[in-house]
Amino acid sequence: MRLPGCVLLWLGFVACSGDPKKEPGAKGAEPAGGSFAALSAPFSAAPLPYSLNDSSVWNTKDTAALSAAEFSSLLPDSLRTQLLGGGKVRFTPLARIEGAQEVRYLSVRASSGSHRAALLYRFEKGNPAGVFPLLVPDADPATAQVSTIDRAGAITRGITKKLPKEQTAEGKEVFMYNTEGKNFTLIGADPLEDNQDVLNPLDTFARTHPLAGDYVKNARNFVSIRDARNPSELNFFVHFETGEEDNTCVGELKGTALLTSSKTAVYRQGGDPCVLELTFQGNNVTLREMEGCGSRRGVQCVFEGSFPRKKPVSPKTTAKKKSKK
Repeated sequence: MRLPGCVLLWLGFVACSGDPKKEPGAKGAEPAGGSFAALSAPFSAAPLPYSLNDSSVWNTKDTAALSAAEFSSLLPDSLRTQLLGGGKVRFTPLARIEGAQEVRYLSVRASSGSHRAALLYRFEKGNPAGVFPLLVPDADPATAQVSTIDRAGAITRGITKKLPKEQTAEGKEVFMYNTEGKNFTLIGADPLEDNQDVLNPLDTFARTHPLAGDYVKNARNFVSIRDARNPSELNFFVHFETGEEDNTCVGELKGTALLTSSKTAVYRQGGDPCVLELTFQGNNVTLREMEGCGSRRGVQCVFEGSFPRKKPVSPKTTAKKKSKK
């Protein structure tokens, strides 16, 4: 139903009046809904640079919930669905942050079922200016995430992942707020490389022995054979990985094996309980763990299996063109 023009004119006059009528029971002028002043009271102040880790986002300690209607209204539906699914969202306060040039932030924990996220609400001159997913934790126990905001307003989302053999991989993304586009823009990235190449310590060693070469299933399962000090010995390096991605068993061994026949070599060193047999047949080498090599591998796998020999890469030669006389 449309309101008569005179009624709309009267409502406009009241809204612009310097002495607006208060609703019964009102105790004074309230901050505008969705503004920094209206939303920031339950938050504790935090200085810049501000840092947040994933354990803080997972933390479910009893904290008074914020107004779901207020914070949901500022969160784009697409972002909400992507991060938190379609269920009811609970918002709890993390920090109130004072930036430069009348920029302020509210760091908010959002949860819905098993979903968690830390959202950064940005305000300019007290008014909402965007929402950014500051930290979205994953379920991988091998990773750790930390997000920071520096004094210049740059937001860095960092991740560290533990890899086998006490190695780690790191990645990060850096964002800045684009005042013209009114959005957060990626300005730099260093992707998490958790599938780093395995370093072969024998790669540059001589391979003139008839059995020397690389016996490869793939980049993470191979046996490298190289010349030793005398023809009756072989230097070798074995690396293998078995199992699923979230339950990988890794084995690695480097040593010198004694040739017991023209096709068989055995690794056996004084003080080392590990005994490993390498059998060469055609273009394959087969491993057999003869005695416990448990200190060189995971408990759910052993040194075993056959590895095909990789053809050596021939150096490219460039034919010289004959000059015309």
